[in-house]
Amino acid sequence: MIKVSFIIIALMLFSIWQISFNNEQKLSDNTFLVVQDSVKQKGKNMEEKIIRSEEEWKKILTPEQYRVLREKGTERAFTGVYWNHYEEGVYKCAGCGAELFSSNTKFDSHCGWPSYFTPLAGDRVVYKEDRSYGMIRTEVLCAKCGGHLGHVFDDGPEPTGLRYCINSVSLIFEKRPKQK
Repeated sequence: MIKVSFIIIALMLFSIWQISFNNEQKLSDNTFLVVQDSVKQKGKNMEEKIIRSEEEWKKILTPEQYRVLREKGTERAFTGVYWNHYEEGVYKCAGCGAELFSSNTKFDSHCGWPSYFTPLAGDRVVYKEDRSYGMIRTEVLCAKCGGHLGHVFDDGPEPTGLRYCINSVSLIFEKRPKQK
């Protein structure tokens, strides 16, 4: 009986250790991203954070935007308006208008969703571990409104080696002239 209790306690401790270890995910050879809940994230955008009720979000967003941004849905590959869009400008959050990605960092990853190798600035997005659908991924959320944007993977191009795979419906494009 003591051996069984010891084994159960050891397994529980191992599980707790594994959960805390999984909160740090390797994104590339030299980069580690500490994954944390955006609600606990502290930073410059916290004072600007937008908090709305679900009813308010439903009034502001289209049904598809609500499904993706608020319910963590995804659009089908190769169907979004920005997956093969390459005009000069900035991609903003469709929920709050925060500037998230530049066309200068967009690349064709052949995955069917808009892909970027970095956000405009480190405080524009937050990360959260996503264990849905039997996978462990890193979810990308808007730091200002908490809207689901997509996921980040470690198979992108240099200089970051990252691929931010973002739903078109989570974005609004603002055309800007090329800077000289």
